[in-house]
Amino acid sequence: MSAPVHTFFAQSYAEARTKFLAAADGAGLDVHSHPHPMLGRDGEVLAMDVVRDGPADASAVLILSSACHGVEGFCGSGAQIALLGDAELRRAAHAGGVALLYVHGLNPYGFSWWRRTTHENVDLNRNFHDFHAPLPRNEAYDEIAHLLVPSQWPPTEQVQAEVARYLAERGLKAWQAAISGGQYDHPEGLFYGGRNPTWSQQTLRHVLRDHAKRCARLGWIDFHTGLGPSGHGERIFACQDDAAALARARAWWGPEVTSIYDGSSASAVLQGLMWMAAYEECPQAEYTGIAMEYGTVSITEVLDALRADQWLENHPEIGEPQHEAIKRRVRDAFYTDTPEWKQRIVEQADEAARQAVGGLAAA
Repeated sequence: MSAPVHTFFAQSYAEARTKFLAAADGAGLDVHSHPHPMLGRDGEVLAMDVVRDGPADASAVLILSSACHGVEGFCGSGAQIALLGDAELRRAAHAGGVALLYVHGLNPYGFSWWRRTTHENVDLNRNFHDFHAPLPRNEAYDEIAHLLVPSQWPPTEQVQAEVARYLAERGLKAWQAAISGGQYDHPEGLFYGGRNPTWSQQTLRHVLRDHAKRCARLGWIDFHTGLGPSGHGERIFACQDDAAALARARAWWGPEVTSIYDGSSASAVLQGLMWMAAYEECPQAEYTGIAMEYGTVSITEVLDALRADQWLENHPEIGEPQHEAIKRRVRDAFYTDTPEWKQRIVEQADEAARQAVGGLAAA
């Protein structure tokens, strides 16, 4: 990578997409775009853009994806653009028979509008369910739903006191787990998994069918932000609770790979996870994946920023300057716009991608 790291990152979805398309063009690769039904914050076209670097019949495929959670795409897009320009990574992948599949803007609406959710107000990473079957209940969320997105913002002293009491009695981890685990009964609340498949869910399934139905081995690195120490990329096991897959992930990415299943991850136990689609759409492939979770600010600040943003979504009549202050708070919660942070993101993304290529090629 010869370009300065800061040039891989952007200040808007439109700029990020332009840079991604230019990086693909510079690498001599075609882009297959799936247009989104809505427009972006600045009236721009939205799309899930897919770039494949490698033959259609490659025995191994590595997915590198961004913006599952919209605004987190500022980080993931930068990592993807950097990797597209990494000649050594491309050579290693080609030599090892590994096709690299870049999926830019899984949730382009959230990316553009600085939201974590899709245009349906759904958390994409809680939306992968059989919606013909009964959906999970999150009674812990039900208990605090009225506190999370209250009728006014900032919250009243009474709401703040109730939140403080909950935290004092049950702790921050219980608060995080109740909120972030996923819920299906509060469509105007946080981490809502939806009652139907979203556009992003269905479009991603099409991408998997188009590009990963023929491979014998499938790897996946999905870029996220918002949990853990600033700039540190936690490698969170992103598969079913399977001992062989976890051993494989740790062989590829190191023993520091964490898991929601054994409590070693900063993430709570989640449901409706996106990467479960790998098993459903590509059952022929041996699948191994991680979520690369980069830290930004404290978990309390992240959750409070999301609470404010959901309140704003529920009150579109709110004008300036409160609107812009809340939106800026959301972006800052998921994107640290400093040279040092960006340098760490790219270094860790490059290392993880090379490790995955090595694991897929050696299998």
